[in-house]
Amino acid sequence: MEDKYRISISKKPDVTDLAGEKVMIDFDSGKYFMLTGSANDIWDMLGDDVESEKIITALVEDFDVEEDVCRKSVLGFLRELEEIGFISLEKLV
Repeated sequence: MEDKYRISISKKPDVTDLAGEKVMIDFDSGKYFMLTGSANDIWDMLGDDVESEKIITALVEDFDVEEDVCRKSVLGFLRELEEIGFISLEKLV
């Protein structure tokens, strides 16, 4: 059984679109991040109580990618966002 999560926004950084990429600035920590490729799409889909399955399904439909590869990449990126405090993940049973 695959891990499935409900995603909640913990902190919204200042986000600027720049030539097809997103530059995110966390003024609290003074750190900035750049999102490229599908990370842009994932960020755009985030919202309170969105589920990881919705994101994975959308990306599999939009890109030529196997579901298991997509799932691994999406969950890895979501865990990174959780580590820096932008989102929280609630594992669904």
